[in-house]
Amino acid sequence: MKRTHLPLNALRVFDAAARHLSFTRAADELAVTPAAVGQQIRALEDVLGVVLFRRTSKGLELTPEGTAGLDPLREGFLRFEESVAAMQAGQASDRYTIATPREFYAEWLAPRLAVFQAGTPGVQYILAPDEHADFTEANLDLAIRLVDGPGDLMGVQLAPPMRVTVAAPEHRDAWIDWPGMPLPDGTNPCIKAGSPGQALASALAGMGRTILPLALAETAIAQGRLTPLSEPEPAQRAYWLLAPAPQWRSKKVRALVAYLSG
Repeated sequence: MKRTHLPLNALRVFDAAARHLSFTRAADELAVTPAAVGQQIRALEDVLGVVLFRRTSKGLELTPEGTAGLDPLREGFLRFEESVAAMQAGQASDRYTIATPREFYAEWLAPRLAVFQAGTPGVQYILAPDEHADFTEANLDLAIRLVDGPGDLMGVQLAPPMRVTVAAPEHRDAWIDWPGMPLPDGTNPCIKAGSPGQALASALAGMGRTILPLALAETAIAQGRLTPLSEPEPAQRAYWLLAPAPQWRSKKVRALVAYLSG
């Protein structure tokens, strides 16, 4: 018999019926009707070509054929459980692997993660060096990216898509540019940064003004390291917390997502 054709559901029903020696009690355990248990047993007998149970004056009994297969079957179910545990170990509950932009980690994520960490002692946090790392290759649990939507992944916005013009309290009268955040028309930037993190560092050093995602700049504004030069306004992109569906369903990921997006 090919492994792909094993009647696993019927075998599980057979195991329950053999333990209880009762279709009714097996049905209660499996949350189905006794008739459904009987149908599964008859279907399994048809596939195997043997009789597994017989009714006597004392009740339901296993046939020799049914008894012969019971111990290997239960050992097989145990191996299934071990296999599932081994697969789940790759997404250990005591470890988070997160890809995030360095500047966002420093300004936004690290303070919040410190509070979450205080409530999860013994948990290890691994920070991937590349925010765009492949989930499978890097064995990521979550990634934080500045994007205009989750795309093919599942995700939640960590903050509304807003931007603000900022500069250090003492700064040069110049502009700092970076890809993805256009400056006002006619502006000639003194610095062309390669990322929002570089633009942030340049602004903090007093090298000019720049436009940053509000979520990235708000801590520095609150601490007086940056001064807002405009009111926050809507932006196209926001910081999203992203993961493929399998990671998103895991208990540990749901816990961190709920905390960070709450």
